[in-house]
Amino acid sequence: MIRGVRGATTVAVNDAGRIAERTLELLGLLVNLNSMQPGDITSAVFTVTEDLDAEFPAVAARGFSEWKDVPLLCAREIPVPGSLGHCIRILIHWNTDRPQADIRHVFLRGARELRPQWAVRVPGDDEEESIRLPGKEA
Repeated sequence: MIRGVRGATTVAVNDAGRIAERTLELLGLLVNLNSMQPGDITSAVFTVTEDLDAEFPAVAARGFSEWKDVPLLCAREIPVPGSLGHCIRILIHWNTDRPQADIRHVFLRGARELRPQWAVRVPGDDEEESIRLPGKEA
């Protein structure tokens, strides 16, 4: 059975190194908390907000050598006015027998506000502010 595993994080600046660092942090937690094996991952889709264009998150994911054969795709989030900016999101399609209720989703840093029930705290995450895209107040 294929299950969806969700995650998101934020970066303070549009910088290739920071995008890669936060992508690897997010993926590492998702993989470890769910005990995922790369051979069981069907694919992963990353999205970024319009204010992040310094690097593709999929490039960072290729930093995990065992992910070299996993199909990855990057796309841009819909720029809804007032939505959370500087955000990297992921949807992993995972072959597992686990029930949906046992899947650990991970929302880090400024993205914790998107899904408080899936929020995970990491060292230093209080130092980063949530950044809003221009437009109406959220």
